[in-house]
Formats: sequence, C-alpha cells, structure tokens
Amino acid sequence: MADTGGSSGSYRRAAARGGTAVLDFERPVVELEAKIDELVEFARSSGTDLTAQIEELRLRAADLVRETYSNLSPWQRVQLARHPLRPGFAHYREALFEDWIELHGDRAFGDDRAIVTGLARFAGRRVMVVAHQKGSSTRERLECNFGMPHPEGYRKALRKMRLAEKLGLPVLTFIDTAGAYPGVGAEERGQAFAIAENLRAMSALRVPVVCVVLAEGGSGGALGIGVGDRVLMLENAYYSVISPEGCAAILWKTAERAPDAAAILKITADDLLHHGVIDAIVPEPAGGAHRDPERASGLLGAALERALAELDSFDTDTLLAGRYEKLRRIGAWLERPVEPAGAADSARSPQRRSSERPARASTLSSR
Repeated sequence: MADTGGSSGSYRRAAARGGTAVLDFERPVVELEAKIDELVEFARSSGTDLTAQIEELRLRAADLVRETYSNLSPWQRVQLARHPLRPGFAHYREALFEDWIELHGDRAFGDDRAIVTGLARFAGRRVMVVAHQKGSSTRERLECNFGMPHPEGYRKALRKMRLAEKLGLPVLTFIDTAGAYPGVGAEERGQAFAIAENLRAMSALRVPVVCVVLAEGGSGGALGIGVGDRVLMLENAYYSVISPEGCAAILWKTAERAPDAAAILKITADDLLHHGVIDAIVPEPAGGAHRDPERASGLLGAALERALAELDSFDTDTLLAGRYEKLRRIGAWLERPVEPAGAADSARSPQRRSSERPARASTLSSR
C-alpha cells in the first residue's frame, strides 16, 4: 500500500454494529481494533494506566493491516470496490468541491438519477462534474437504479460536457457503476447508441477531461463517461468489460468461479496501468478508502490537482492530438516478436521468406 495512514474510528463503530459490513479477509483486523477500543474505554473509565499495552496492540494492528492488505487478490479488490461502506461520489463531492450547482435532465426524456452532473469549484477553479451515483440508503439506491444509468443519463452527461466545452471548463468524470442498465426500456430508447455517441464526442472535446474510476468500472456503462486525457483509478477499484461473476457464468457455467475470472480478466489498477488502459493509480488509506474516507478524499484531490496542472500546459491542438494517440495505443499488440533486420536470413529459404507475413503492430477495436 502506498499510504499507511490509520483507520478511522467511525469505520470500526459501523463494522461493530453489524458484521455484514466486514469482509471475511478483513475480519481479524476489525476484531483486533475493536479490542483496542474496548481497552481504551476500560482504561478511561477505570483510571488504569494501560498506555504501554494499548500502544503494543496498536503496533500489532498496524502490522496486521499491512500484512492483510499488501497482497490482495484481484477478487479481494473487487470485494473492496463493492464494500457497502466504500465512499461514493456523494462523499467526494462534499469533500472536494465548493459552490456545487446540480444540472438536471437531457431535454429529451427525463432526469436519470444514476448520473449526476453539475458545475462546481475545485481547487479554486470552475469545473464541470459528471459522475455515476449509486445512493447510500435503500430509497436513494432505488432512485439511482443502483448506479446503472439509462440512455437519458448518458445524454444528460453529454449535454453538460458540451456546455463545458462552450464555457471553456475542464471536465471531471467519476466512474462507479456495475454497468449500464440492460432493461428493455433502456434498449428501446437507444442505450448502445447513447454510449457510442458519448465515446465519439468525448474523444473530441476541446477542453481537458480527467476521468476517475472510484470503485466499480463496469463495461460500456463505465466507458460512457470514461474517455479522457487522463484516466485515474483508485487502488482498490476495478475496471472490466464484464463482471467476474458474468465471466465465470459464461466460461464455467457457474458464478462460484468468480475469483478465477477476476484473476484472468486483468481488472485491477496494477494490471490496467501495465497495459496502458489507465494513466495513474490513486493510493488509498491502509485497508481501503472505506476505513478512512477523509484521507481517501485528500489523496484523490491531490491526484486531480496534479492531472489538471499537467493538462493546463498543453494548448488545445496538442491536447486533442495526445488524446487521439492515447486512445490508439490502447490494445496495441504484436503478432510475433520482431527480429532484427537480416537475422536468421541464412537459415531460411527464399521461398519461406517471401511467403511469410511481416510482424506488425495492430490495434484492437473495443467491444
């Protein structure tokens, strides 16, 4: 873990109220921290000096946190991305932005609550914000369709991004969705077309665009607001063409092999940075963003400031050229290793050389 800040007491209290908020692999950490809290309370109420014992337990807890979270499997990172206490856009909006003015509707069908858009001030400058929104309570989750947008959500997002282009404002997008809503009504209203239109338009916006994968990055639903000059990804988020459960159901006819699917899909931040799909990993507090949302906000805010400062140094033409090259590089591959000119020519017959296809770099089209 890049950041080793301590966990928050609010998380431990929430976990103590109900075991459903604690993942199996993090339970030993939570139980040890709960014992430390009990010991602190006993020392306070009884007037007993237990400073040395408490400090020793805190050191043990810090070591256990590092041991538990330093080598997570891809499936465990998926579980963290879906953690019920993981902060979503609503938290980051309050922590990072000022003068928030929400903008509603697509002027064609309705106002999809699964995508929220608005003008705000970030680090002293005006920006346009587009984000997936899942909601925190049962009522909010139903209103937001659990973060799965309809076509009107993507059309709303595009209208606001074009407004940002007109006003000369940077666009910040925040991705957190299991995928675009696959219902009949969404398909009838042009779900695939709405996403495709966003991909085309975002690739040509004449303002800086920074995208952040906060937690779940599910397929086209994520891509619909995910084309930008810089794509950042939180350390324990995932970004995939299909959910691990869906992949497992297709390959092995059972969702129980989701952990195997998560490993082969290469959906973690480290994998995606290696393959050039994202540009930077935003570190999270030790144990994940849900353990210390305030610290997570600070780390994300610093990463956004760095990205915007870097993009500010480019003029519009350079910005667009760089975005084009970035998109073209995604999915590049070689059919076979390129041999040095003239290598092994003496071992090949003229007929073999003339019939061989040269190695070439190809670009895979996105699904």
